[in-house]
Amino acid sequence: MSEGTMQLRAQRDQRDPQAKRAKRLTRVLVGAAAVPVMLVAAGCSSDSGSDDGKDKAAEESAASKSASPSPTVKAAAYGKLPEPCSVVSKKTLDDLVPKADSGKEGSSNDTAMRAGCSWDSLDDNGVKGSQFRWLSVSMLRFESDVTRGEGEKLAHDYYLKQLKDAQAAEGAKSLKTAPVSRTGNEASVVSYDLKKKEGTFKQQTVVARVENVVVTLDFNGAGLAGDKTPDAGDLVKDAQKAAKEAVAAVMKANDTSAGGTPSGTPQGSGSPSKPASETSSKAPSKSS
Repeated sequence: MSEGTMQLRAQRDQRDPQAKRAKRLTRVLVGAAAVPVMLVAAGCSSDSGSDDGKDKAAEESAASKSASPSPTVKAAAYGKLPEPCSVVSKKTLDDLVPKADSGKEGSSNDTAMRAGCSWDSLDDNGVKGSQFRWLSVSMLRFESDVTRGEGEKLAHDYYLKQLKDAQAAEGAKSLKTAPVSRTGNEASVVSYDLKKKEGTFKQQTVVARVENVVVTLDFNGAGLAGDKTPDAGDLVKDAQKAAKEAVAAVMKANDTSAGGTPSGTPQGSGSPSKPASETSSKAPSKSS
């Protein structure tokens, strides 16, 4: 090999490493440039999927809310009340208030919700004195309400309140409370004496609940002008008998006594009204 040939090879060997390093550097730069592009592309794809997922979740949540049912409450069993002056039979009225005229219906602007009637009797025995009797029946019906609850529960609460009020009568003496059987879903009688200037009045108050209706029956009697005081036990029995008839009248008005289906009451938003006023002008006050 000549000296010239050796010199050319040496020069080529010096150039080759530089060329190789240049090629490697070019590949590294190209690869490095490609990585950010791929990451950007992947990032865009990931963000797009996340937004779609959020939108879909929001749509499903909105659909779920719109499909949720509105609050409901069980409809009340009874939807009406009987004619108040007909809830006690004529025979019973003749026994309890024998000298009474036709009943006096209480004032009410909604007789489907509240109603009442009263009777008073004065049996004059001349110089022997006279016997006074007073009978009153009031009925209050409760509708079911989504905010206040079922009609039966509202009626039960009112039943307890009526009992408490009867037991708290001002001037009451010898007060007794006893359950009354076979009279609606629950019933009790409160009896006591009231001393008045005219004589001693024997008071009986029967409170009964049948489904979503509360019946309150008041019955009192007194011997006036020297006549004897009536027997409290007899008055209690009479009051219970009349209360049973009143409860049966409520049931009959809603078709249950004939085996039919009770008239359902749709849920309402109104509050039960106060009972109608049935107090006779001749009825004695419960205060002393």
